[in-house]
Amino acid sequence: MRSWLISLLFTAPLSALAQSSATSLPTAPQPSSVSLTLATASSNFGSPQSQAATPAPDRQQPLIDPAIGTTSISRADAERLALKNNPRITASRLLALAAGQVTRETRSGLLPQISGAITASKAEDGGRIGAGALTDSRLYTHAGTGGSFSQLITDFGRTRDLVATSKLQQKAQDQTALATEQDVLLATDQAFYRLLNTQSLLDVARATVVARGDVQKLISALTKSALKSDLDLNIASADLSQAQLLQLDAENAVDSARAALAAVLATPADTLYQAIEDPETALPPPPSPNSSAAMNATAQAQRPDLQALRLNAAADQKFASAQQLQHLPTISALAMGGVTPIAPDGIFVPHWYAAGGVNLNLPLFTGFRIDAEAQEARLRQKAAEKQEQDVSDTIARDVRIAILNAQTAFRRIAVADQFRQQTAQALALAQTRYKLGLSSIVELSQAQLQSTQAEVAAVNARYDYLLSLRSLDYARGQLAP
Repeated sequence: MRSWLISLLFTAPLSALAQSSATSLPTAPQPSSVSLTLATASSNFGSPQSQAATPAPDRQQPLIDPAIGTTSISRADAERLALKNNPRITASRLLALAAGQVTRETRSGLLPQISGAITASKAEDGGRIGAGALTDSRLYTHAGTGGSFSQLITDFGRTRDLVATSKLQQKAQDQTALATEQDVLLATDQAFYRLLNTQSLLDVARATVVARGDVQKLISALTKSALKSDLDLNIASADLSQAQLLQLDAENAVDSARAALAAVLATPADTLYQAIEDPETALPPPPSPNSSAAMNATAQAQRPDLQALRLNAAADQKFASAQQLQHLPTISALAMGGVTPIAPDGIFVPHWYAAGGVNLNLPLFTGFRIDAEAQEARLRQKAAEKQEQDVSDTIARDVRIAILNAQTAFRRIAVADQFRQQTAQALALAQTRYKLGLSSIVELSQAQLQSTQAEVAAVNARYDYLLSLRSLDYARGQLAP
């Protein structure tokens, strides 16, 4: 969107100004801002007779009402709001807490299991259960209470491997939550710098409407005096309409950028943010060309998404070991006891019971289920290791590209500043030549457009460099507010 708006801004036809008469021009403006350059350039076409000092009125109501208040926000404030409000971050943190509960659930298999029961029955005394089970139990009317106790003695390490699997998965979920935070921070930075860019483009578009409106007024006055043709006036009016279309597109881009930023910050969609950046803040230097290896090593060690994959691969390895251990027996200690205060005479003697023992459970044949589960776990472990390798290679590439982008963006700042100074000098020379009648208005207009283009390029170069630094921090896993 930004490149299309800039192309519209600098491809407007200028033939309508070719026959303009010479006017008195002020001194060349200093290249301090886009609005200052365009405002000074627009005054070049004014004359005491045309009275064209005021801009042409808008034909339509602007999309952005200046009367509506906006909320100023800096990048640091935007990042803090995103970390506080974004639902993706909250969801990832809740999933990490849930993973911690899974670890507790798995560890419960190593702890004693105690349960109690109260039973009361009314029966035909001495009756037997004659259906539904192979038993010779007799039924008696009675009431009793008791409890049972079981403690795993050993399952030869299977439960411990399951607990270790859950712990590794919990740590992986913690890293995933951290990766989500960094994703949201990067999206916030992208939305913030996009809003800064669109705000700058809107300033350029508004200044362009003012400048072309002055030109259209001047040519309209000259046409009425028979000094210019209707064709010149039609082309000047077309230029003004094109500038107004550019302003509409720029206003829409600003509104869209505001909506995108509000969505990332999880604030109401109708919140109108005004991105602010401290112009006095010194730009940090770019990374050294020889720092690629060190930054890649840092990224391999700190990227949370890569760490999550490594932990998941380790968890799959532990789980595969646990599944294989199902072939071994499980040994448990059991105990139970209770009382039957209400019972037929002579049946429950004495009116209490207690028992204890050891139980060994050995799976002899499970229909190859254990083998299939162990093989499934091993295959998932290998798949996780391959995914880890793929992400590791991608991170190395992203770090290298991020370093190159940051270095290039930093060099563009110096080139853009030089371009701005050169176009300012060219504009001053064009104004002097126009005063002396040595050039047409087309040359002056072209110099004005180049000066505006240089201002936009300088603004974009600064924000592109700042965003490239944040992208580099994200690539090496060090993105933080």
